[in-house]
Amino acid sequence: MRPTQTKHTLEVTTPSDREIVMTRVLVAPRTLVFDAFTQPELIKRWLLGPDGWSMPVCDVNLRVGGAFRYEWRSDGRDIQFGISGVYREIVRPERLVHVETMDGQPGQATITTTFAEHDGLTTVTMTNLYDSVEVRDIALESGMDGGVAASYDRLEEVLATL
Repeated sequence: MRPTQTKHTLEVTTPSDREIVMTRVLVAPRTLVFDAFTQPELIKRWLLGPDGWSMPVCDVNLRVGGAFRYEWRSDGRDIQFGISGVYREIVRPERLVHVETMDGQPGQATITTTFAEHDGLTTVTMTNLYDSVEVRDIALESGMDGGVAASYDRLEEVLATL
């Protein structure tokens, strides 16, 4: 039996001058949530940010040392961007660690994502550790939190269908 659906929201904190921590509770077991973070066919369904974006490129080599590449395109507008990264640690279904670089942005971030399940709910905590306070501030000012919140709302809808 699935837990009762309640509206969860993204929590964003900045515990240090180089970190952004984003936390969201999802109504699904962590094995499904982990799969949604690592399987291209699922990633392309939810990791889109606000409405009106698509992901024409989603390449994942899920192994330690393996690379990934995501590219987004705004539908109807000539806007495109992407990120590239390398997996550093994979502990299914508990933890992912990767380093990523966003196209056209300075520096990189080490992203640690944990998946903690309790009573059929999974808490996803994504800790973004940037090279510097300046790089972290660029991420904060980009509106990233709005795109992540919209993506997690979409992820919850996708998880309900699995």
